[in-house]
Amino acid sequence: MKAAVFKAVGQPLAIEDVPDPVPSERDLVIAVKACGICGTDLHWTEHHNTDGAWRDLAPGRVLGHEFAGEVMEVGARAKSQFKVGDAICALPFVSCGHCEACKRGRFYRCKSVDTRGTTTLPGAYAELTRVGMSSAVRLPAGVDYQLGALVEPLAVGLAAAERASFSPGSSVLIMGAGPVGLSVALWCRYLGARHIIVSDLVGERAQQAAQFGATDFIDAGREDVGDALRRISGSAPQIVFDCVGLHGTMQQAIAHVAGDGTVVVAGLCMGSDTLLPAIAVVKAIDIRFTMCYEKRHFELIVDLMAQGRIDASGFVTGTVGFDAFTSKFESLKQPGEDLKVLLKPEV
Repeated sequence: MKAAVFKAVGQPLAIEDVPDPVPSERDLVIAVKACGICGTDLHWTEHHNTDGAWRDLAPGRVLGHEFAGEVMEVGARAKSQFKVGDAICALPFVSCGHCEACKRGRFYRCKSVDTRGTTTLPGAYAELTRVGMSSAVRLPAGVDYQLGALVEPLAVGLAAAERASFSPGSSVLIMGAGPVGLSVALWCRYLGARHIIVSDLVGERAQQAAQFGATDFIDAGREDVGDALRRISGSAPQIVFDCVGLHGTMQQAIAHVAGDGTVVVAGLCMGSDTLLPAIAVVKAIDIRFTMCYEKRHFELIVDLMAQGRIDASGFVTGTVGFDAFTSKFESLKQPGEDLKVLLKPEV
């Protein structure tokens, strides 16, 4: 099969022929119909692990963990739940399926978990990929493959919004208007936040936040965020989400949040950072980190999509086939207006 293969840090992905995946008795093999390009993958391919803060990416790996596809093969023990032709999305893990963590839908806590792209489990920048039956979620009628590929980034935002534990009517600042930040905005609106302010250094992306639930936006490249917050709402927000994950952004979130408020760190900073605890102590704030999601998040999202209660179609700003995938992947490493670009292997 054809796949986009990581060769080395700083080098473009290479489109190559690799072996087809072989399912175990608890697995499915799917034909990938759509797979989103994720910022984590972009960072991973150019990251040198000099301080042990994050795992290195081994040459030969295939990335891609935001995907949906059609079931092509079904393992013997999976036939009671799935059949050839089913449309599914899936959490990016293959785990044992029966330990306590797996029973709770937290496959990433399974001691035997394979994480897509970072272990021996290939990702979905490919024509085919292997899926564990316990992590697969069937797509209902009305949820196409393109929407199915958005379930994973939406689950990141939903888990982050839940982590904040805010009450309806709360005021929120979301730092970063990428897919994660806008997903958080969508769920904050769904959960009843009153003020939802989104800031980004790319003004055009910040402006797009309105269609995902934001009540105001800040062009952080042109205006000081603190000054803008005072202009917009007259007070500091009760909740601040750091959806950027770069050196210094967590400290900025601490500076912007109100006293007794909550900072939720959703951006994945892959290197060392510095923190001045005194400001957080004086404000008596909570700092919470969010790393992943559970299967229930996926199941809820596909149900809400099918019922028309959330509209995520605006996240997709482009689609590419393998012929244009490598160049598009590289271009997304620079700030721009794109939100979510999907690989469609059949294009």
